[in-house]
Amino acid sequence: MALPGRHPAAPARLSRTLTPERSDLRVAHLAALAVAIHVAEAVIPSPIPGVRPGLANIVVVVVLQRFGAGTAAWVALLRVVAGGLLLGTFLAPTFLLSLTGAGAAAATLAAACRIPGIGTVGLSLLASLAHVSGQFLLAWQWLVPHPSLPVILPVLLTAAIATGCVNGMIAASLLRRLDSDGRDPRRPT
Repeated sequence: MALPGRHPAAPARLSRTLTPERSDLRVAHLAALAVAIHVAEAVIPSPIPGVRPGLANIVVVVVLQRFGAGTAAWVALLRVVAGGLLLGTFLAPTFLLSLTGAGAAAATLAAACRIPGIGTVGLSLLASLAHVSGQFLLAWQWLVPHPSLPVILPVLLTAAIATGCVNGMIAASLLRRLDSDGRDPRRPT
């Protein structure tokens, strides 16, 4: 039904403007940092095909520890989507592998952060193992369903353990520096 004085095909105006909240801006800034690291890491040559250090996941682990699983999941999702768009891999197999790995890591982090006693390095290690496992399962079931593919799984898991531990130590160091700064990032400055 058309409004009086308006042509039936004319678009209705939005009566309110959208303004981002502080939490939206925080997610955008943190996701932009993760995307920048993700894109920079994509140009670094890898000695083992498919193995990357996962430095952008440091941001996700720090965000998880500071702002919770929901914010960390948003940062991880935005990193994968924006990174895929910037690298030209959006909806390509590499994008789907990245999305699967990030989803598996985010789900693992959301579950693991509820377990008392797991520190930053442990969270990073679990996320790294989940990331690689999710990617491997997708690759094995969809891209390369070959019975000998599991032969490379120990190499991938070993790399995941190494990078997960190193990234966890970096994330823990960043969190200590943020804590010694004395500012609460959840409060406006």
